[in-house]
Amino acid sequence: MESKEVQTAIAVIGKDHYRTTLQSRTHTLVGDEPLEIGGKDLGPRPGDFVRMALASCTAITLRMYADRKQWPVDQIEVRVSNGPFQEKTTYTSDIEITGNLSVEQKERMLQIAKLCPVHKTLTNPVEIITHLSLIQ
Repeated sequence: MESKEVQTAIAVIGKDHYRTTLQSRTHTLVGDEPLEIGGKDLGPRPGDFVRMALASCTAITLRMYADRKQWPVDQIEVRVSNGPFQEKTTYTSDIEITGNLSVEQKERMLQIAKLCPVHKTLTNPVEIITHLSLIQ
C-alpha cells in the first residue's frame, strides 16, 4: 500500500515530440502520444497511466486481501476503461477473478476493490497545486 511519506513522480520532456521520460522511486518509464497525433507511440499516453494505476492498484489490493484470507484465488484480471474527459469522467473497472469463491466472498472482493488507494484518490475531491519555475 502507499506509504504516508510524500510520493514524487518526475516527467521530463525535451524537444522530441511528445516522448517523456518518467521517474518514480527507482523506476524509469517512457510516456508518449500515438502516431496519429504526432507522437512516436514509444510508450503509454498520460491517460493510459491513470487507467493502469487504477487497474494495478485494484489487482494488488484484491491479491493482498485474498492472500490474507487464504482464499483460493488463482488469478485476478482488472480492465479499466473510460469515456471522453469532459465535465465528469467515468471510469469502468471490470474485474475477473479465477478461483473457487463463494457468492459472499465475491461480494466482499467487490467491496475491497473500491478500497484500493488509487480508487480512493480518484473518487475523493482532489486539489492540484501547480508551481512554475523558469530556468534560463
